[in-house]
Amino acid sequence: MQTLQGRRLERRRLISGAGAAVLLGALDGCGANWGRKPEAAIPQLRLAPIRAQVDRITRITVCTRPFRAQGPRLDVESVGNKTIVHNYGHGGSGWSLSWGSSTIAVSKAMMTGERNIGVIGCGALGLTSALLLQRAGASVTIYARELPPNVRSSLATGLWTPDSRICLQENASPAFKQLWQQMARQSFDIYQNFLGLPGTPVEFIDSYYVSDDPVTRRRQPERDSRPAFAELQHELIGDLIPQSVDFDPGSHSLGSRYLRRNSLMMFNLSAYARMLLTDFSASGGKIEIAEFHSPGDFSRLREKTLINATGFGARALFGDESITPVRGQLARVIPQPEVGYGLVYKGVSFVPRRDGLVFQCVGENDYYGFDDATTVPDRVEAERSVETIAALFA
Repeated sequence: MQTLQGRRLERRRLISGAGAAVLLGALDGCGANWGRKPEAAIPQLRLAPIRAQVDRITRITVCTRPFRAQGPRLDVESVGNKTIVHNYGHGGSGWSLSWGSSTIAVSKAMMTGERNIGVIGCGALGLTSALLLQRAGASVTIYARELPPNVRSSLATGLWTPDSRICLQENASPAFKQLWQQMARQSFDIYQNFLGLPGTPVEFIDSYYVSDDPVTRRRQPERDSRPAFAELQHELIGDLIPQSVDFDPGSHSLGSRYLRRNSLMMFNLSAYARMLLTDFSASGGKIEIAEFHSPGDFSRLREKTLINATGFGARALFGDESITPVRGQLARVIPQPEVGYGLVYKGVSFVPRRDGLVFQCVGENDYYGFDDATTVPDRVEAERSVETIAALFA
């Protein structure tokens, strides 16, 4: 009969033999494949399903973006004893160009020699103008009828779109292109300082253009008979834009469709606007609720130099008929923390904002919503935008 010690020795020999066999087998396998290029694996892109349901819509908002065919207004005007520096008319590029555009406006305001300066408006351009004035050494008061989140800027999509309806192509002169590039690059650089902060005010996301057709036969956007809008990104700041990547059916989780991925910057506007307001107040900034019906109303303000950042409101305030409204409606849906990518499909844009998923009908060309100043929410349009994205996950 085998002793207990003998059984233990035998068990060790068996284990040692098995381990050696496994090791030799592994080495044999390595030897057989040494120097051989492994077969390429099909990438599997799995996108977290979006709960795009109309009963999850929490809010429908409408804003009017201020488009000017010749581009933003950044000139200086005298009204009575006041010097007005204009900073408005950026179309769909207000947030995107805000820091660069406001740098120009602040430089002109500081050249007046005044150090007590007022800012009219508390949206994207107003807030950045006020903060940059403070950094330049000015004492600043913001005068506005409404504050975030009740300003038009807070109703924007929240994507980095620096040439969205910035001007007509025919007005994109070499001088304008140089100015636009300066604003775009400066804004982009400053936004890098907000990455990774608490509340995620700014972040990068992947966004996918989705098509039912192959890349080579992908349907082009419908052409409008009206003049084309300027497209400047790829020509002037292409080095800031990562190259796109295509995904064919079978390489992703959206079935038989074709995808093109781009990486872009997104602003979580609730957190971002709150951060700007907090920074302004912490630096001694003041805010006064005020409403102006004509430039003559500025006479009651104590400051001699003002920056006018009223956006679409400048059309009525200054009688600026060069401003054309571009209607934009957002359907806000309950947030999904696990969804961190955007989509564009059949004329609908989806943005994964932290303060609520955003769905917007953008149409097949940039003239969608053009010259439409209505601000009444359209429930049918909102549900259509949500259902269009929902079809991708059916």
